[in-house]
Amino acid sequence: MPRRLMFVQLKTGYNTDRGPSWIAWVDFSKTWSTVYFHGRTLRRAGGMSDANFYDVQTHEDFWVSGPKRDRTDTRYGPSNPEIEPEAVETYHAFLEGAPLPGRENG
Repeated sequence: MPRRLMFVQLKTGYNTDRGPSWIAWVDFSKTWSTVYFHGRTLRRAGGMSDANFYDVQTHEDFWVSGPKRDRTDTRYGPSNPEIEPEAVETYHAFLEGAPLPGRENG
């Protein structure tokens, strides 16, 4: 399974990009249509206005994307994601200009 450092935000139950968010390692399925994160299975969904994945068990909506160097990961709300301990070193290197693992060529 491909593993990537990603920005993940819970959308359901929070007004306009104010849900909790994380910078974390996530695992993708071979087809990139499923994300495994914090024991959850998130499936890609089209036609959602503020989300691109949903939890297959709880039906909560999530936004999953690559982190941004300028830290503008959310559209409107504050962007203070929890950086998971195992992601800190890689995330800080990325902020300083290093490519993300698995994305060295773009």
